Amino acid sequence: MNRTIYRAAAPAALLLLALTACGGANETESGSGGAAEGSALSGEVIADGSSTVGPLTSAAGELFREVESGVNVSVGTSGTGGGFEVFCQDQTDISNASRPIKDEEAQLCADAGIEFTELTVATDALTVVVSAENDFIQCLSVEQLATLWGPDAEGTVMTWDQVDPSFPAEPIELYGPGTDSGTFDYFTDEINGEEGASRTDYNASEDDNVLVQGVSGSANALGYFGFTYFEENAEALRAVEIDNGAGCVAPNAETAADGSYAPLARPLFIYVNNTSFAEKAHVAEFVKFYAANDADIAEAAAYIPLNDEASAALVAAVEAIG
Repeated sequence: MNRTIYRAAAPAALLLLALTACGGANETESGSGGAAEGSALSGEVIADGSSTVGPLTSAAGELFREVESGVNVSVGTSGTGGGFEVFCQDQTDISNASRPIKDEEAQLCADAGIEFTELTVATDALTVVVSAENDFIQCLSVEQLATLWGPDAEGTVMTWDQVDPSFPAEPIELYGPGTDSGTFDYFTDEINGEEGASRTDYNASEDDNVLVQGVSGSANALGYFGFTYFEENAEALRAVEIDNGAGCVAPNAETAADGSYAPLARPLFIYVNNTSFAEKAHVAEFVKFYAANDADIAEAAAYIPLNDEASAALVAAVEAIG
């Protein structure tokens, strides 16, 4: 199975690689991965998966449409797990993911004859947020986050003074992604020590916009999601600094890239169906565009782009698919 992993790092210099509109129908002969010269591309690229990565792929689709107006990129946000489920049923061309594919998911793809390539397309600083009205939480240690979100907290850790005696005795309101989310998997693994280990008495949604609305609506609320959603709603939210033993560190592009924002900095991925790439010219050209213009796409969508080395590795990995 074609599966190559590249990790994201520091922001890259902008890559401005214009693509000429090349020809081809909706599909080409298997293995060509390109379009027939002299005609415009057309067709639909179907992507699903992570709500964190979804806006990045949507931005790539919008920029690609300026080059190839006949290609529509459809992006669903069923969560990383939900995305892999339909990807391994051969229902999508691309699966957006905020965590690597699990062994059991990869086996489902293998059983269905789905070969894929894993591509790292950006970096994320998974962000813990409170309402802009919150005046008592500035920084939380990893241990405090585990006290707050661990399975043993369910029904027992219910007021903020139980997390820190200096906090008020106000009821805790928690918002977070559902169990199909790669963000949920990553957070629970890094904070609670086991993927999927979490209290369940919180407000869960696969839609990050729902989480934003919930947290911003109460001074006693706290949640977590991708850095981009925080940046888009910075007037209503405040990012909580994280102390992993070396002092409080705020999430941003620099701290995510240099590793100091630990343990919540992470790579973001897309998974490409190799057969779609080989047999559908519009899919192949979109993926090539995504890789060649990754820095511009990340900037347009307010994501943390790859560094030069990782960006070059991304382009090379795409070239290797065909």
